[in-house]
Amino acid sequence: MGDRRLIGIDLFAGAGGLSLGFEQAGFDVAAAVDIDPVHCAVHEYNFPRCATLCRSVAELKASELRALSPIQGREIAVVFGGAPCQGFSTIGKRALDDPRNALVRHFVRLVRELQPAYFVFENVRGLTIGAHRRFLDDMITAFAPDYEVVLPYRVLNAADFGVPQDRRRLFLLGAKSGRRLPRYPEPSVQRVTVDEAIKDLPDADRFEELLSSDCAAAEYGIPSAYAKRLRLLAEDPDDFGYRRHFDRSHLTSSLRTVHTETSKRRFLATESGRTEPVSRFRKLDPQGLCNTLRAGSASDHGAFTSPRPIHPSRPRVITNREAARLHSYPDWFRFHVTKWHGFRQIGNSVPPLLARAVAGKIAEVLQPSPRRPAKEISLGDPHLLELSMTEAARKYGVPADIIPPRRRKAA
Repeated sequence: MGDRRLIGIDLFAGAGGLSLGFEQAGFDVAAAVDIDPVHCAVHEYNFPRCATLCRSVAELKASELRALSPIQGREIAVVFGGAPCQGFSTIGKRALDDPRNALVRHFVRLVRELQPAYFVFENVRGLTIGAHRRFLDDMITAFAPDYEVVLPYRVLNAADFGVPQDRRRLFLLGAKSGRRLPRYPEPSVQRVTVDEAIKDLPDADRFEELLSSDCAAAEYGIPSAYAKRLRLLAEDPDDFGYRRHFDRSHLTSSLRTVHTETSKRRFLATESGRTEPVSRFRKLDPQGLCNTLRAGSASDHGAFTSPRPIHPSRPRVITNREAARLHSYPDWFRFHVTKWHGFRQIGNSVPPLLARAVAGKIAEVLQPSPRRPAKEISLGDPHLLELSMTEAARKYGVPADIIPPRRRKAA
């Protein structure tokens, strides 16, 4: 870890959208926690300097987290994460007492045990609507008196921070009592279109090898300014993360989807920005924003795949790499080789540029002039991207059914 960089911890890390955004804002993400071993393996690949812990936060103590990571006794600048929350208050009952919200309670507990200078809680914007707001009130109360929450809390649209996607998320920022409160970021850049995000990417359908692999040697088109930054062909003055070494001549995370000729004709006939009536897939408008990319349900909820949008000019759904571009992930960042796990990792994550905007406001009150590390680091072992759930569970020493098995419907 760089001695001058601030330390952050990512709870509920997934593949690492928040991790990357905080790293790009000048933090060393020293530890990341997730219960899903497949997600942990992908996070370890992309963040080889981070201690990736495959654990449930419900079973994790602050002392263990420090002992199992490079943090040890050092001060933690920020703890961040998006804990799932499914239950809301009934009359006379606090939302955090609902057992379905246990993970949120443990987020609060770990923040109070770790005593970071700041915390960031991210979640669905639905928590701000109607009776659901009581959940946030309960959460703010649970942090007191150790932490003060920045009010009013805000719902931020990723599209206002350089992400070519209409995606609104709630952020709750908190500071240890007595610390200077951070501000929420304000929209600061011109919006990026779907075309600017993906037009330079090679067409995956031209590569036979992408029927069985997610990677192929390929030639790219002329990039937009946005694409140049994600391909590391241009400097991003606001990126203070570690530069990764990767092969720019390969198209990755691009396993193909095979469609019937009938589906292809329907896709081609659908107008941009409209929903194809049979599949209910939305066709992307090349001059507009991508609709919100969703993860679908996890294995323990039926493993239903969320619809992927239709490519703006090709008769197919988008690849994981195209989804990653629309989510603001750089091209060096890779996901699980399967379409299902990979797209779930993208759809579940916070777009890195949105995460960076929020993280930058935390960094602003701690270290106003961050510097980008000079050292370029290598990514992890590519085999980490291929592990099945059983193999990943074995690697991290957790039960194979820590995530309940994927249930498939009978034919």
